Amino acid sequence: MEPFEKKASNTNKYVIIFVVIALIGGFWGGQAWTKRQYSVMDADGFNLLQASYDKIQDNYLYGANSGELIDGAIAGMVNSLGDQYSQYLADEAGENYADSYNSNFYGIGAEVQQKDNKFFISVLVKDMPAEKVGLKPGDQIVTIDQQSVEGYTFNELLSKVRGKKGTSVVIGIKRGESITDFNIERAEIPVHTVSLKQLDNNIGMIAISRFTEATDVEFKEALADLTKDGNMEGLIIDLRSNPGGLLNQTVEIANVLIPNGKKILDVVYKNEEKTISFVSKQEEPFNTPIVVLVNQYSASASEVLAAALKESANARIVGVKTYGKGVVQTYEQFRTGSVLVLTEAEWKTPSGSGIHKIGVEPTDVVELPDYVNLKPISTGVELKLNSFGDDVTALQKMLLVLGYSLSDNGLYDEATKKAVKEYKMSKGINVSGEYTDEVGNLLVQDIRNLLQANDYQLQKAEQILKK
Repeated sequence: MEPFEKKASNTNKYVIIFVVIALIGGFWGGQAWTKRQYSVMDADGFNLLQASYDKIQDNYLYGANSGELIDGAIAGMVNSLGDQYSQYLADEAGENYADSYNSNFYGIGAEVQQKDNKFFISVLVKDMPAEKVGLKPGDQIVTIDQQSVEGYTFNELLSKVRGKKGTSVVIGIKRGESITDFNIERAEIPVHTVSLKQLDNNIGMIAISRFTEATDVEFKEALADLTKDGNMEGLIIDLRSNPGGLLNQTVEIANVLIPNGKKILDVVYKNEEKTISFVSKQEEPFNTPIVVLVNQYSASASEVLAAALKESANARIVGVKTYGKGVVQTYEQFRTGSVLVLTEAEWKTPSGSGIHKIGVEPTDVVELPDYVNLKPISTGVELKLNSFGDDVTALQKMLLVLGYSLSDNGLYDEATKKAVKEYKMSKGINVSGEYTDEVGNLLVQDIRNLLQANDYQLQKAEQILKK
């Protein structure tokens, strides 16, 4: 029996060894599966991240919210990329970002564009609060509610500007060397991104302020309206100060205007491992000549459309070189409402050219008058004889543009008083020589009308199409 008993003993030993090996194998297999599923666990420093999280949770004097710690860690990862367009937006900020592509939201009615870590007004929504108080395209936002915006991401700024209906926000605007505060009451801002106008000589114009979920539908409706009589002989597409938006809607518009089979753009992904080419799927030929208007604030998807029309539809591009944002962001909204915005690819024009930090060159370079960048006058100020400062200078420059005789020396002198009195007389209001907000609102409207009358870029586009 001894050999049998010995054999039995060996068998038991082998069984134990097998079980141990199986357990160890299962443990390491589980670890490997977990690391494949959660690759961050395999990253250098993950243990340091876990240890830091535990240390904060266990020992931080004032206590810590686990959700806020996670949000901070994600935001830190994204910030470490050094990419101004990639960002993590927690909770309400993420919801505000997603809402910007919906049909309406509550805000001030101004499109904002980021350049060199500074924020500028690019487009004003007609008859909305920002326009009514006198903000202008090109104004730099430097403070919100007396807090500097230095270091803000684009969407952090967005979340500060937007809010509940009827609440107010104080926007600090830099124009020139001075800063002016504007107290603006938020209102419901409808996201209508397309407007149309019938010009002389059977020329139609469609302006696109940005590309949102419904922009392609709005564009097609506007084009159908302009072409319903069958006599449109030229089309102007105004993309000035359009900051971009959703690519699919941009491509849908290109499908209408660019001949079937012609390239719209390439989207090139990381390490050029994947390229998605968009080619026109035009169903009906569009043979009407096209001119596109652009400026230094036309960016991203608007640059894609301008370049595609230029290279694949022989469109003329009028204005100045565009902004030069040629990288593609996607955004994912999580169940918490938070949003991850990540740069994932780069645009390439039909000819294979890049746009990023280069921009789209117009075929016809046309500048606008210098007074497009006039500084606004602060709201609520009253200026009179012997007043001085930046607001007086701004007032004098407006009056000079409108043809009044005075100097812009910053001193409310007799010449300034006389000019104000003459201006008020022309408007049929109190003819004293003092300045009030009523005068300022009238001046802003007159300058705006003057700009429309001297829109050299639009005039050039009409001239091209008439020929």
